[in-house]
Amino acid sequence: MNNDGYYQNPIFSQPPLNNSIIPNQENFDYTADDNIENLLKLNIGKKGKFYVTIPNSNEWQSKIFEGIIECVGDDYLIISNPNGEWYLLLTTYINFIVFEERINFVKV
Repeated sequence: MNNDGYYQNPIFSQPPLNNSIIPNQENFDYTADDNIENLLKLNIGKKGKFYVTIPNSNEWQSKIFEGIIECVGDDYLIISNPNGEWYLLLTTYINFIVFEERINFVKV
């Protein structure tokens, strides 16, 4: 506590950064500007399970959507399933995606 009656934030020392453990970009199959939107666009037509959580909603607390990626936008994707149902999912609410086949990382 200092003289004004307030607690001072603790100061922690940080270990030095070891640059040898940071991977080089050439170790990866994707480029630095790839993001979820671009990766999903490369995989249009592939089937996956989309794990979605929508906050502040009792009915849709956590849901799994299964279907084929039909269209991808800046912040959404559209999937369809064999039952004839189509879903518009906001990428903000997608926790993760599981694909049943190998996905594409780079344009061929």
